[in-house]
Amino acid sequence: MEFKRASHCPGNTVTRDVEKLDKVTGNTYESVMVIAKRANQISVTMKQELSKKLEEFTSFSESIEEVFENREQIEMSKHYEQLPKSTLQAIQEFQEGKIYFRKAETK
Repeated sequence: MEFKRASHCPGNTVTRDVEKLDKVTGNTYESVMVIAKRANQISVTMKQELSKKLEEFTSFSESIEEVFENREQIEMSKHYEQLPKSTLQAIQEFQEGKIYFRKAETK
């Protein structure tokens, strides 16, 4: 799965209305936790994807002294650096209702 910019997801920090965050869950802190967990999932997935792609460029015959700059590798890294941060993507998904979450039942 290749990550692309989420629809209407800003590339930088945006001031958010806190009152809008708690409309879904009824609790601001619970909303923040849902967003944080989703941001962590996005971050882990993106890191795994990038690591997998960068492994293709790994050469086991290189020594520490040999540094080979691969243009494709650099461009790929730049592409991932320009993607919106995982927190921005998670907030966007939360606001669009694309995140599924459930509360643990209390006994």
